[in-house]
Amino acid sequence: MSSYKVNETSVEERKELLKKALGISMSGADIPTDETIALAKQYIKGEIELKELQERVINRYNKNK
Repeated sequence: MSSYKVNETSVEERKELLKKALGISMSGADIPTDETIALAKQYIKGEIELKELQERVINRYNKNK
């Protein structure tokens, strides 16, 4: 899969991508916040793009430093 855009992926592909990404992030950090999980679900449903999910998580992380 070369693109992760909502209109170019299925719900199952997005679910699988997020499952892998969250697993990797948990191996070196804390458990994802409820907000991060909610954003991930929005991406899986096709409500937001992966880029927006990433930006929002990174912005939240930077604010909490």
